[in-house]
Amino acid sequence: MALARARRSETGLNYWPGFVDALSTLVLSIVFLLTVFLVVQFFLSQEVTGKDKALEQLNAKIAQLNDLLSLEKLGKLNLEDTLSQLRAGLASAEGERDRIKGLYEGLAGAGSDAQGRANELNKALESEKGVTARALAQIEVLNQQISALRRQLAALEEALEASEKRDKESQGRIADLGQRLNVALAQRVQELSKYRSEFFGRLRAILGNRPDVRIVGDRFVFQSEVFFDTGQALLLPEGRAELDKLATALIDLDKQIPSEIAWVLRVDGHTDVRPINSPLFKSNWELSAARAISVVQYLTSLGVPAQRLVAAGFAEFQPLDTAPTEEAYKRNRRIELKLTER
Repeated sequence: MALARARRSETGLNYWPGFVDALSTLVLSIVFLLTVFLVVQFFLSQEVTGKDKALEQLNAKIAQLNDLLSLEKLGKLNLEDTLSQLRAGLASAEGERDRIKGLYEGLAGAGSDAQGRANELNKALESEKGVTARALAQIEVLNQQISALRRQLAALEEALEASEKRDKESQGRIADLGQRLNVALAQRVQELSKYRSEFFGRLRAILGNRPDVRIVGDRFVFQSEVFFDTGQALLLPEGRAELDKLATALIDLDKQIPSEIAWVLRVDGHTDVRPINSPLFKSNWELSAARAISVVQYLTSLGVPAQRLVAAGFAEFQPLDTAPTEEAYKRNRRIELKLTER
């Protein structure tokens, strides 16, 4: 029986050596995979570290660009749009980096597909390198734009300085012209004052020493009764006679005064404070203006140049005497002659 068992043992198959070989092969495969995993892990760590440094440099460069762009006022909107695009690209790069880190962390529990993940990571890293290259190109474009803006600012500052210089020169010339004009005007006023005095003196000599004609300041004052009936604007014959004398003096005066002096004789009509409402005149405004116009038209008919005459109506609003008496009313009803500049 023992011999039979020995024979069965000699003739049966021995599985142990094959099992040992298979186990050795499995162990070697696992060791190989772990070695590959460690090598891939080392290279991925190097790539991620390099990416972090590149991102830090990119962040520092963007910060510098932000500082420069804050000093530039022109083209601000376009530069901000470009920075927004860069930030979006940076956010995308950071998201991609986070995704790569997630893939890297997933490698710890996925050793079986390490080679496939490594290929995927290599592609992602290549894509990130392309994004970084584009970002650097955009940064270079921004630098060029900033340089152009600075040149434009320099040109604008030069133009502004030139404009300010011309403005100062113009102001100096204007001040000089103003002084010369003031001197010329003062001379004209003095000349006109001289002729006014001569005219009033001659007019006083012509009209005589009448109580209804007087000089008030720089005006020759006639009582309205000299020229008009009450409430009327039609010249009386005796008024025409007085204006004939005045016209002669004005024609002589026009010949004496130099043509460059723009003088006029202003004829002012005044009434008293009592209102008027007649078929011809609805108010004292109309009456005073109509009387002044009548005097001017008559002087023009006698040969006085029309461009030397002005008619004005003041109604009752420029009284000489504010007392509510007949004497005050009579003083306020008047025609005034004033020799002045146009």
